[in-house]
Amino acid sequence: MEEKKCIIAGAGDFDTEYAKSEMSVNAGDFCIAADGGLMYLNMLEILPDLIIGDMDSLKNDALLKELEKIKNVPIKRLPAEKDDTDMLAAIREGLARGYRRFELYGALGGRLDHAIANIQCLDYLLNNGASGVLYGNRVRVELLRDGRIYYPESFGSRYGTISVFAYGGNAYGVTERGLKYSLDDAELRQDFPVGISNEFTGQESMIEVKKGRLLICAGDFT
Repeated sequence: MEEKKCIIAGAGDFDTEYAKSEMSVNAGDFCIAADGGLMYLNMLEILPDLIIGDMDSLKNDALLKELEKIKNVPIKRLPAEKDDTDMLAAIREGLARGYRRFELYGALGGRLDHAIANIQCLDYLLNNGASGVLYGNRVRVELLRDGRIYYPESFGSRYGTISVFAYGGNAYGVTERGLKYSLDDAELRQDFPVGISNEFTGQESMIEVKKGRLLICAGDFT
């Protein structure tokens, strides 16, 4: 049985056609609109289970009132001056409800500082016994720690390129299989981006790190 997930829509870059192919909201999933991410969910005709944020990037007050008053969607309004970003606040809500698998859309592009903050949120998820994937405009980013991840044959047709970076220090025992360029038990240094611009080859692929963390970025950069 597929693990239930928490889906969060943020206000960064968001390709609706791409999101349609990646996003699926199933029974038991929990969908959160983080501030301006509500507009994207509305375009996809997805009703969120919760709306959260300081509402600084949401430009449609009428939609917000309709969802709150007519469709009874709960809204958690946050102060403008706060420590948590809207995305992190949404993540906390998902974790509090017991979710350990997160898909974060509209989490890349736009403001660079917010994109970096969202990458840090991946680390926050790992440190709280969960995992997450950031989705932007035909790009996805995830963080792997002391483990391995497999990508199916069909993955390359959607993304094409995959780059791997040491994150938070050097990464040891890095192996890449099924990609154009292979690695075998290598060390990736944080100050040398040797893992950039590898390519999927139409077969199942695998990335492993024995010790450390890898930031993995897959995208259609054509």
